[in-house]
Amino acid sequence: MKVIKHYLFVLILIISFISCSTDDNDNTSVISLDSSEYYQELNVSYGPDNDQRFDIYLPANRNFDTEVMILVHGGGWSAGDKTDMNGFRDFIRSEFPNMAIVNINYRLANPDNQPYPMQLNDITSVINYLKTNQNYYIIDDDFGFIGASAGAHLSLLWSYAFDTENNIDMVCSIVGPTNFTDPAYLNNTNPELQAMLDLYGIEATTEHLEEVSPYHRVTATAPPTILFYGALDPLVPTTQGTDMRDKLDVLGVTNEFTLYPNGGHGWTGLDLLDTSIKLKAFIETHFD
Repeated sequence: MKVIKHYLFVLILIISFISCSTDDNDNTSVISLDSSEYYQELNVSYGPDNDQRFDIYLPANRNFDTEVMILVHGGGWSAGDKTDMNGFRDFIRSEFPNMAIVNINYRLANPDNQPYPMQLNDITSVINYLKTNQNYYIIDDDFGFIGASAGAHLSLLWSYAFDTENNIDMVCSIVGPTNFTDPAYLNNTNPELQAMLDLYGIEATTEHLEEVSPYHRVTATAPPTILFYGALDPLVPTTQGTDMRDKLDVLGVTNEFTLYPNGGHGWTGLDLLDTSIKLKAFIETHFD
């Protein structure tokens, strides 16, 4: 009888221990930030490299429907920094105060490290990090992109070719290259431009150039896309925008396209105001 009581006692202890352990684990799994308060964190690490960092800005009173806009800087794939996108960060915070923002850095290319697929892999890592930590941040698991120049190219390419789970609701390209097989690129005489293109291979095959081109990777399932280009851009020919627009039209993908006759690789004044108005309306329609 004493033996039976002893085993019953031990069994009760074991059950109690398992119950307590399970409760502790459950509590740990649901730890999250206070969603009623504004939160920001700079230089969040999403990989071992020093460039694999992002800044995150979370609005107060957010929930699991809080959209997340990802900003991707330019710099010819070999330079630039997330701080270059602070103007877009401030625009989103002003016009969409209930939206979360993630402003990313990614590993920069050099002659020994090509941008593809390295930088696309970094964007994948960011997306996976945000989805894995969705319960911690209390955010939606759908995203939008605003990219500038090389960052616009990366945003388009990831949205068109790497978004296997349809997590991207919209993408904005501001002077983003779209087609590396464009004769305007293949036959260019601009040393600065050619040095950037050579990052994708000095003697790259047509197949490789198509693989890294949003124009050649886009399908009818692509997210709504808004495109802005400057007619006087020395680095991104007008055809990079017009051909992308035409391809989206053929595929039936929702898109908007604006070409500024006096714009270069960027613009100011009334053209910039026009960009802001159109981008805000596009976000409100397709993302907000």
